[in-house]
Amino acid sequence: MSDNNQEESKRSGGLLFLLPAVVFGALGILFAFWLVSGHDPQKLPSALLDKPAPEFVLPAVAGVEREGTAVPGFARADLIGQVSVVNVFASWCAPCRVEHPFIKQLGEDGRFQLLGLNYKDAPKNAKRFLDQLGNPYDRIGSDSGRVGIDWGVYGVPETFVVDRQGVIRYKFVGPLNPQALKDVLMPRIEDVLALESGK
Repeated sequence: MSDNNQEESKRSGGLLFLLPAVVFGALGILFAFWLVSGHDPQKLPSALLDKPAPEFVLPAVAGVEREGTAVPGFARADLIGQVSVVNVFASWCAPCRVEHPFIKQLGEDGRFQLLGLNYKDAPKNAKRFLDQLGNPYDRIGSDSGRVGIDWGVYGVPETFVVDRQGVIRYKFVGPLNPQALKDVLMPRIEDVLALESGK
């Protein structure tokens, strides 16, 4: 191989090495622009609002217990008869860890059931996550991703409010924090509870 060919090969190899950094930087700039442009992630469209939740059956997450009892999976049929809050979470999701104390607060409210949709997660990792942080869920379904797609999940975490008839009434996108729980999600839950009680 000639010296010119070797030199050209080294230069093109160096440029390929920089390509991931350039792509990552461009994505970072795009994301920063999106954040400061005033877009509200809560405004993401959801084709399922005010429509019945899709049909699904999710198995339990193996080994997960609450107060010494195995936590069952859930299906669409479990949404009928009481107001439900469905939280989409995963052990690999850092924002899910941040919002978990607020999910635990929801789990203490006995006026509705709290259901967990464990999204694209290994059961042993989900179990470890809940063992470490506490399990507030009445039921947890293990989803390989198919049911999340049917629900219109963009990413985790997301939280849905479902009425007694199994109709999705609200979707909160992103991690809960004290203000979002108090000023956004709880008023939506209260609205659904009030409608259901005939107030």
